[in-house]
Order: sequence, then structure tokens, then C-alpha cells
Amino acid sequence: MELGRGTKHNERKSTMNLKRNLSKRIWLQRYLLILTLPAVLWMIIFNYIPMYGVIIAFQEYTPFKGFIHSPWLGFDNFKELFNDPTFRESLTNTFKISIAKLVFGFPAPIVLSLLLNELVFKRFKRIVQSLTYLPYFVSWVLVVGFMYTLLDPDTGVISKLLVKLGIVGSDVMLMGDAHSFLSLVVITEIWKNIGWNSIIYLAAIAGIDPQLYEAAVVDGANRFKRVWHITLPSLKPTIIILLILSIGGLVNSNFDQMFLMQNSMTQDAANVLAVYSYKMGLVSGRFSYGTAIGLFQSLVAFMLMYAANYSSRRLTKESLF
Repeated sequence: MELGRGTKHNERKSTMNLKRNLSKRIWLQRYLLILTLPAVLWMIIFNYIPMYGVIIAFQEYTPFKGFIHSPWLGFDNFKELFNDPTFRESLTNTFKISIAKLVFGFPAPIVLSLLLNELVFKRFKRIVQSLTYLPYFVSWVLVVGFMYTLLDPDTGVISKLLVKLGIVGSDVMLMGDAHSFLSLVVITEIWKNIGWNSIIYLAAIAGIDPQLYEAAVVDGANRFKRVWHITLPSLKPTIIILLILSIGGLVNSNFDQMFLMQNSMTQDAANVLAVYSYKMGLVSGRFSYGTAIGLFQSLVAFMLMYAANYSSRRLTKESLF
């Protein structure tokens, strides 16, 4: 009995010590916690509280009746969703565009960061970095506007150049050609984001021990071998983590880009899940149906990321969690 009481007393004492130490750490870091408070409040208000609205995916929601009084439909919206041929078409378009972006767009910033790291002239390196970063800060509205101007079959500079090279015909309107739509989407996505995405890889390269390169030079390794045997293996954890996140985003296509690039001739190719959800939810006023599409996207994204994370942990021992 005395042993049991002593054990309980020790447990109580250790718990009190933990609480005291926690309170002390909170007090010592109170100013840092105050600085993080606005970000925490922003996350709660704009990311967590709106999750309550997910329930309208299971209702026939109308703003006048609200969440409580709108009739409950259960899974009827999802049954209609999977029987909707337009939804299946938008899902196919989403995966097709996202996979093309992943295959061609994901390696692009890695290649750029490796090339920038090998530049000897530092001033030229800074100029190239600035020029590649700049498009990231340009609105998609301006980017698509420039595309219409540059690809105009009568006055567009790029369009005339492609005609002279024999790549396209003189009467082809590239922005209105459904067959060229996928290529334009991937090219503009890479052009806009390649510089910004390369920052992470350049930061990872900067953390590599210079002595590894010095030892490789002594052993007679040329630049290509130093990149292959030192730089790329050191970038492996960063590449894997970003790849897992990219796989999780396969169903979340760039709404701004797709919405602005679509027109009457390319709307079938540009009809991805994000655009279809917008059209059904806001344009047509079917809020519950649009929410069901968004919830489906979120669930599929989570499953893809979890599967990619699990596969990576088993194969490479690198993972998010």
C-alpha cells in the first residue's frame, strides 16, 4: 500500500513539475507567442471554422434556410456526381493536365537550380535568378493577356515566328486550339513558377558541405560527376518531400490559369474540377453540388498524398510523417 501511495505521489510530483516547466517556457517565450497569435487566429478563422460548411454537401442547401433548416439529402449529391458525364470529363482533364505539369514542371526547377549553382560569374547568376523569379509575381490575368497578344495569328510575334519555322500554320489560332491547350498550360506554368520553385533547391544546395566538393576535385571528379554523386544525393530528401506534396495536389489544378485560358473553343479541354465546381456552385447556384465536388477533391488529394508518403517511406525511408 505504501509503495502504491509513493508511486502515485511521484507521478503527481512529476506532473506538477512538467506543468511548472511548461508554464515557465511559455512565460519566457511570451513575446514570440504573441507574434504568432495573428497567424494562428487567421488559420482558425479562415481554415478551420469554414470546415463546418462541408455539411452542405449532404444537404439541399439554400441560403435562406441556412445550415440547420436545409433538407438533408445524405449521399444523393455524390451519387449524382459519379453519374454526371461532365464531372467525369472534368476529372479526366484535371488528371491529364496535372500529370503533364508534374512530369515536365517538377524537374524544371531542379535543373535550373543545378545550372545556377554551376555558374562561375556571380553577377550573371544574380541577373538570371532575378529574371526567373519575376514571372511568379505577375498576375495570371496579365500573363494570359500577354499570351493572347503574342500568339495572335495576325500580329503576334511568337505566332509569326512559329509560322516561319513551320511549326504551325498561318491560320492557326493557338489560344483557340484545343490540341495546343495542354502544351500552352504546361509551358506557361513552368515559365511562371520555375524561378520561385528553384529557391528551395538552391537553399538546400547552399547547405551542402563544401569539403565534399573539394574531396571530389582531389579525386579527379569533373563537374558532371560532382553534380551526380554529391549534389543530387544531397537534394534527395528535399526532392522527395516536394514530390509527395505535388502528388497530393494532382486533383487541385490552378483555377486562375484554367479559368482565364478557357474560351468558347477550348472550354472542353479547360473544364477541370476547380472550374466545374465554380460553375456549378456559384454560377448555377447549386451550392451543395459544388461543395460535394470540392469535398471529393480534398478526399482524393489526401489519399494520394498518404499513398505517396507511405510508398516513399517504404522505398526511400524519407517521408512527411
